[in-house]
Amino acid sequence: MSFSNVESMPFSDLSSKIIDNRGKTCPTTDHGIALIATNCIKNENLYPVYENVRYVSEDTYKSWFRGHPEPGDLIFVTKGTPGQVCLVPLKVDFCIAQDMVSIRPNSNKVDPMYLFAALRSSEIQGEIENLHVGSLIPHFKKSDFDKLLIPLPKRGLQEYIGKQYYSFSSKIDLLHRQNKTLETMAETLWRKMFLEEADPNWKKGKLGDYVTVKGGTTPSTKRPEFWDGNNAWTSPRDLSNNKTLFLHDTERKITEKGLSQIGSGLLPKGTVLLSSRAPIGYLAISNIPVAINQGYIAVICDQIFPNYYMYFWIKINMDLIIGSANGSVFLEISKSVFKVLDIELPDKNIIDKFSTTINPIFEKILKNEIQIRTLSRLRDTLLPKLMSGEVRVKT
Repeated sequence: MSFSNVESMPFSDLSSKIIDNRGKTCPTTDHGIALIATNCIKNENLYPVYENVRYVSEDTYKSWFRGHPEPGDLIFVTKGTPGQVCLVPLKVDFCIAQDMVSIRPNSNKVDPMYLFAALRSSEIQGEIENLHVGSLIPHFKKSDFDKLLIPLPKRGLQEYIGKQYYSFSSKIDLLHRQNKTLETMAETLWRKMFLEEADPNWKKGKLGDYVTVKGGTTPSTKRPEFWDGNNAWTSPRDLSNNKTLFLHDTERKITEKGLSQIGSGLLPKGTVLLSSRAPIGYLAISNIPVAINQGYIAVICDQIFPNYYMYFWIKINMDLIIGSANGSVFLEISKSVFKVLDIELPDKNIIDKFSTTINPIFEKILKNEIQIRTLSRLRDTLLPKLMSGEVRVKT
């Protein structure tokens, strides 16, 4: 997408204030005011999320920081995951840690919501990636903000783009939050039925006795006849980029010849996928038939346990799984070790009751995820065309 016909301005010139809270860690406490770190800023969320947050005291909040975000500011990550950006909500009950800055857009030079949309566009995200420094930990220096050129359509079009982007993103954000609530409800039910109300007389066995466990491989990348076909093939990279409970698509596809190189073949829709190394713990349910590489353990629930049950069993027992792994370079849980993990077998009527209750919840999650994908594609396809002038609207 070319922006050659659109005026541009350096990112550094579009802000009236940049709040940078030093390159060092502030003192934290067990409770107090939430300290938002870079892991809380994600492009799939409209606002910061509260994940593994630390806290600061009232005194630290008032004295240590150079400044604090205000509603409407943009929080922009500079290190680790440079370019991730979120809006600051109307209620600001947090402060920001190192490796990120709070940008206050200069509304005289740019529509603030347009700037937010532009920074999230695939074109500008690509430019940010090109400006990274650091091989191990990517870093986009604040001193390089002047090298990032932001295209600036006419003001009316900026406002239109900003409003449309916010509208799409708000709907997507709402669906994400609904799904998080639904999954929490489902997990709470699992814990209640199979942990809190567990019967000590339930039969105990080995995991491999009740599910089918599969592994995979990577067809030779030197053989072009194996690649760019119609069969979905996944590596854990897909799950590292996947922010949903279900896996709907894969980055790479293989041909029938490529599929013939994988002993486990094409695994059925509904297979539970667990990354087995580097790192252990990415987890999803496939919504498509898929072949897997050697970095997975795939669980096919073709016997007693339904896949939603196994999804939560794996999630809740992740410490056990990781603790059973070995390896000198990186930890890996092998299929043979995974199969002999201990598992309890509840009464069938209890499992059936769980499934009857849980199925509508997961169907709603799946429906929401499909809607998220549709809205995201529409938003992210339309945005660069509007920015470049390829698609024109009356403003």
